[in-house]
Amino acid sequence: MAIVAPFRGVRFNPDKIKNLEDVVTPPYDVISEAAGTAFLEKNLYNMIQLDLRSSTSQGGDDETGRYAEARTRFDAWQDDRVLIRDDQPAIYLYYIDYTHPSGRRLTRKGLISLVGLAEFSEGIVKPHEKTFATVVAERLELMKACRAQFSQVFSLYHDRENIVISTLEQARESEPVCSVTDHLGNVHTVWRVTDPQALAGVAGYFADKPVYIADGHHRYTTALSCRKQALAEQPDLPADSPFNFTMMYLCAAEDQGLSVLPTHRLVTFPGRLSADEVVRKMAAGFRVKELKSGSREVLIVEVLSRMNEAAMTSSAPVFGLYHAGEDRCFLLKLEEDGIERSESLARLPQVLRQLDVVVFSELLIREYLGLDHQRCVREKLISYFSDPDDALDVSVKKSIADDSVTPLLFLLNPTRVQQVTEVADSGEIMPHKSTYFYPKIMTGLLINKLVAAEKIQVAG
Repeated sequence: MAIVAPFRGVRFNPDKIKNLEDVVTPPYDVISEAAGTAFLEKNLYNMIQLDLRSSTSQGGDDETGRYAEARTRFDAWQDDRVLIRDDQPAIYLYYIDYTHPSGRRLTRKGLISLVGLAEFSEGIVKPHEKTFATVVAERLELMKACRAQFSQVFSLYHDRENIVISTLEQARESEPVCSVTDHLGNVHTVWRVTDPQALAGVAGYFADKPVYIADGHHRYTTALSCRKQALAEQPDLPADSPFNFTMMYLCAAEDQGLSVLPTHRLVTFPGRLSADEVVRKMAAGFRVKELKSGSREVLIVEVLSRMNEAAMTSSAPVFGLYHAGEDRCFLLKLEEDGIERSESLARLPQVLRQLDVVVFSELLIREYLGLDHQRCVREKLISYFSDPDDALDVSVKKSIADDSVTPLLFLLNPTRVQQVTEVADSGEIMPHKSTYFYPKIMTGLLINKLVAAEKIQVAG
């Protein structure tokens, strides 16, 4: 099954970079143009200079030039010892101490290592989302130019006894190699583990287990494409070549600090719909209850609370609905036979039918509101928000600015971790924006350098 191996991580030199907060970033794909500018203003050695955002967000700059410039910077930062490389291969223990949106203080424990690349068809590394060729092509050019993997693929594995993390905790170095507080106040701490017995024990644990991609499907697919090109150039590419591996952050699916947040949907319905008309449509398969007391902000808090309560006692999908134009809020609970009565849901595999995101897209949007997926994408009718307050603000502003459309804010519960692994095990794919694992792992804590002449130390 999964091949897990140590590597010589490249990281910022603490003698050169005194404030790590100024140079690390969230993953490239969640950085807005404004945020990117702010990062550069903090420090010219910021990781956004290497792990480039998409070319579309850069205003159409020459792509070849962008990648060449990133490679020049990467080489220069190493020559100037702004970036240093560990002498000894290690697996890195990675804690994130964070505050959950509910207010709870949690610690998510994971590790960063290399993982052997495997095609999805092999069932060793399992996806739950589809990827887009244009994104992969762009990331591949950056990886080829810089000969490095700047950010990790976030993956899950099963470990109910907490064997892997316990092994690493017992063998970790006394002092962390870095600790940084991100812009949300989350504390990221990384320790090295180089003990041969511990490394062998971790590798042995994964030898009969798959891993599940939680976040970073495009990064993984990019690494597969890079390996394919390396094989074309060198058909006898050795199994221990760096091009046969990718850098992953691995977290146990049973970890007490693992959190998945919901991604809410703002639907811009093309036309006018009163709240009563929407309710009549939803009533075809849902029990609808209106919440009537308080301001719009209070209504959103109340419906989210009701949704959370419902999820604790039943696996049946439940949604919140806010009609901004009339300032009315509703709780939608799927009827017991709601799935069976839906032609589109009934023909789907069982593992997908109970997913809130699938019920939303197939039943609420396609059947009840009459908006097919292609139209939603083409006309950009659905916007995605992790913060319900942001979604509420945008929905209200849209209802005021344009009376030819009807903003409908649908609030969702988070997808459960077990559902993610079950869908991946079945070989099925979830809809877009089905999961939001929180918090994000930071880019720049560790970099994996691809040196063709080197060999990866594989146990056994």
